[in-house]
Amino acid sequence: MKERCSFIAVSHHFPYGKSLIHDPSRRGAMTKAHLIEKVTEKATTLSRRDAEKVVNCIFDSIRDALKKGEKTEIRGFGSFRLRIRRTKDGRNPKTGETVAVPEKRMPFFKAGKEIKELLNSD
Repeated sequence: MKERCSFIAVSHHFPYGKSLIHDPSRRGAMTKAHLIEKVTEKATTLSRRDAEKVVNCIFDSIRDALKKGEKTEIRGFGSFRLRIRRTKDGRNPKTGETVAVPEKRMPFFKAGKEIKELLNSD
């Protein structure tokens, strides 16, 4: 089942339906399920399912922008963009033979000024 993300200005269709189960073994890690819980707590008019749609829509939008080579900037938080690693020569560790390592597109997150200040304040 595909639903349209109508509450955020995005023109793509996104799949939903995966249930997110809280995993207590991942202490200290902020998971997607934790984010959905936070959205549900802050926006009390949203159901958990609607909060899940909002979180999925945001992540899908960032992912789709990166796939198209676009930068996504969230003021006060940071920006997501692609870094292109050029083709290079590497070595096979087993044989020592030189092999060509192809160009790669890698996602990169740059923290915003406010996040950096928050993390480095005493």
